[in-house]
Parts: sequence; structure tokens; C-alpha cells
Amino acid sequence: MDIIVSVLQNLFSLQALLVLVLGSAVGMVVGTIPGLSASMGVALMLPFTFGMEASYGVLLLVSVYCSSIYSGSISAILINTPGTSASAASMMDGFSLTKQGKARQALDISLNASIFGGIFSGVLLLLLAPQIAKAALTFGPPEYFALGVLGLSIIAGVSDEGLLKGLILGGFGFLISTIGIDPVSGIYRYTFGNSNLTAGIDSVSAMIGLFAISEMFNQLEIGAKRMVQAVKVDNEGIGMRKMKPYVPTMLKSSVIGSIIGAIPGTGSAIAAFMAYRQAKASSKHPEEYGKGSLEALSAAESAKNAVTGSAMIPMMTLGIPGDAVTAIMLGGFTIQGLAPGPQLFEKSPILVYTIMIGFLLANIVMMLEARVAIKAFSKISNISNHYMIPIVMACCVVGAFAINNNLFAVKIALIFGVMGYILPKLGFKNLVPILIALILGPIVEQNFSRSLVLSDGGFGIFFTRPLSLIILLIAAGSILLGLRKKK
Repeated sequence: MDIIVSVLQNLFSLQALLVLVLGSAVGMVVGTIPGLSASMGVALMLPFTFGMEASYGVLLLVSVYCSSIYSGSISAILINTPGTSASAASMMDGFSLTKQGKARQALDISLNASIFGGIFSGVLLLLLAPQIAKAALTFGPPEYFALGVLGLSIIAGVSDEGLLKGLILGGFGFLISTIGIDPVSGIYRYTFGNSNLTAGIDSVSAMIGLFAISEMFNQLEIGAKRMVQAVKVDNEGIGMRKMKPYVPTMLKSSVIGSIIGAIPGTGSAIAAFMAYRQAKASSKHPEEYGKGSLEALSAAESAKNAVTGSAMIPMMTLGIPGDAVTAIMLGGFTIQGLAPGPQLFEKSPILVYTIMIGFLLANIVMMLEARVAIKAFSKISNISNHYMIPIVMACCVVGAFAINNNLFAVKIALIFGVMGYILPKLGFKNLVPILIALILGPIVEQNFSRSLVLSDGGFGIFFTRPLSLIILLIAAGSILLGLRKKK
């Protein structure tokens, strides 16, 4: 009861409510503008959490996460351009409805289904995360090493370009993570005499470069043209009472999204397309899919937002990010001096439950804001990129500089920005493996070294412990599955 009272006091304080309202508003703007992404929005908000209390800082990132994943569908529905990759599955049916004069219905379905999926996954986060944390207390260095390998292998397996390119990018990110001081011997590695590299490559600077600055370079290449004019929104909407026919579809899709989200290295886009295909296969009117089906839209929207809560389960309980956004949020935990994992539940239960219940509250705040502002969002995409690009670039530079208060972090962000601009032109379009490997690299290396110390240099420790062996077998299976899929 003491914990519950403390959590409620934290959540319903003026500071927490302001953070949730601000985070949801920022997330909606970021998600609605094509070219920006949930990863970019969370990365840009990281510097603002430096001076905040830990619970408020994390709640800010959570609210931006939930809101930006939802609002990417606004531009997908209105101008046939998904604000985020997660909304790509909603584009066909959403824009078809807009051309039919049913844009308001499509926007309402998108919001209602997103809230359904978000709250569904939030409840799972609240109910399952503590149990997973208790089980994770039995984990030692071999198990954490195996989990790191699993995360890396799954990322490679789900790479859009195939297993080989995924492994190449993952290996490259892993190599970057070794820059700095060796965690066991204390030897300097790959610093080339530069004292700024002794602390390694800051993951936040890399995130800002890979996802934000690279996108601004792409927009400059396009020519900084004005976005397509939004289609007029009609006044006929769909309230919660009219959602009853779509509840079974949303429930199935939320389950799919929650399962996909809990697997490290996946994401909302995969969940949305899987739910879309499943809904079409079981639909009584599959011929309407792709031509303006409200059922199809509800399936994709509920699945992609169901990922948000379940993706936080492995991040909070095991320190393994569920997707690219939670990988960035993991950096936010680090900034606050928090180490996600089983010990977090033991040492900071009030903080943990504030975050989990705050996740549900963030979805409710998002719904209230979207109800009020959904018409105005259709005009945001008409802002000229002549103004947007300088603003976003300035935020990137300031955000990178604020990490360590030096220009070297800005240089790192710019280098990764160039890298993120060039790699897609060479055929490496999905850069998520670099980011995840950069995050998981230290976990894999440190626990590998610790395991060998415990076993006096013997590799048998990874195969004689049941949990470690099972996880490694799953990792091997995911790689084999990727090879079979490509074949």
C-alpha cells in the first residue's frame, strides 16, 4: 500500500502531468511530420531529461514514444505518406478512406485502435514484468551473454535486406562498441591517441546522427520541397461505441503486437504488417483490404501500438531493448543513473511502478490531446521543409553538445549522420542493427569475460547452465530460420 500511495502521488503531481502532456504533444508533432520518427523524437528529448528527476525523465520519453508511434498514421491517412515506418501498413486503407471522403472516420479508427493496443500492452507490462524480473534474478554472466547474443541474432534475422547485411551492420556496430577502455584489462583500444575516445562512442550521439541528421541530409537532397497538400477532413467520425465490430480484430492484433514487441530487435512495422496479413486471412471481406477497409486499419493500428508496452518488458527486466526506440530509451535510463534489470525492481520499486502505470496514463493523455487536436494535425505536414530542416538540425547539434558539453560529441553525431546517409545508398537501408549492436556490444563483451573468469577460461559454462544453453539454442535457431527464409 505504501508503494501504491507513493506511485499515485508521483503520477498525479503537477510535474508528472505536465511532463505527460508535453511529451504527448511533442510525440504527435514528431510522428505526424513525414521523415521524422519515434526514434528521432525520443533521441531529441534525451538532453531535456538531464536535469529532471528520474521518474519524470523516463515518463517524458515514454509519452513521446507512445504518441509518435500513434501519430505517424495521421500523415499516412491524410497525404499517403507515413510519418513513421510503423504506419506504413495503414497507408493503403487509410488514404483510400480519405479519397472516399471518410478521412475523419479513418483518423478516429486509428486513434481508437491505437489506444486499445497501447492499453492492452500496458496491462501486460504491469502484470508480466514483475514475474519476468523475478525469474531473471537467477541470471548470471553466462545468461546475460546468451541474451545479448539472442538480441544480436534476432536483429540480423529480421533485417529487411537479409541475414548477411544484418550481420554485417550488427558486426560493425559491435566493433564500434569496443572503442575505449577494455572492461577487463583496462587497455586502451582503437583510440588512436585521442583522449575523447577513451570513454568510447556515446550511443546517444550515434543515435542522433543515424536517425535524425541522416534524414535531414535526405530531405536536403530531395530539394526541401513543401509536402503534398492535405486532403480535406470530413466531419463524420467514429466514437468508441461504434468500435464494437472491430473489437475481435483489435484483440487478435494486440496479442500479435505484444508478442512481437517482447522479442528483442523487432518493431512496430513488423507487428503491423503481420497483424494486417492475419486479419485479412480471417476476414469475411478480404476483398476490401487495400481499398479502404476500416477493419484493416484497426488491425494495423492496434498491433503497432501494442508493441510499445511489450517492447519495454525485456528492456526493464533484462536490459535488452525490444526495438530501436527502447534502445534509445535504454540510454535515457543510463543518463538517470539507472540500470534496467532485476535489481531495478528490487532497489527502486516505486520508480518501476510509476513508469508502468504512467505508461497507461500516457495513453489516456494522448487520447485526450488527439481528440482536441486531430484536425489541426492535418495542416502540420504543409509546413515548408525550408523551416523544418534548420530547426531539426539545430536541435540535433544542441542535443549532441549537451551530452558531455563538448563539440566532440557533435562531431560524432555528424559522422554517424553521414554514415546513415551513405549506407542506405549502398543497399543497407535498415540501420537498426548498428544501433542495437552498439547498445548490446558492451553487455555481450563484459559478460563473456566475466563468464570465462568464473570458469577459469572454459567455454563449457555457456552450455552446462540450462538457461544459457536454451537461449543460445534459440539464437542459433533464429539465424538458421533467417537462412532458410532467404533460401
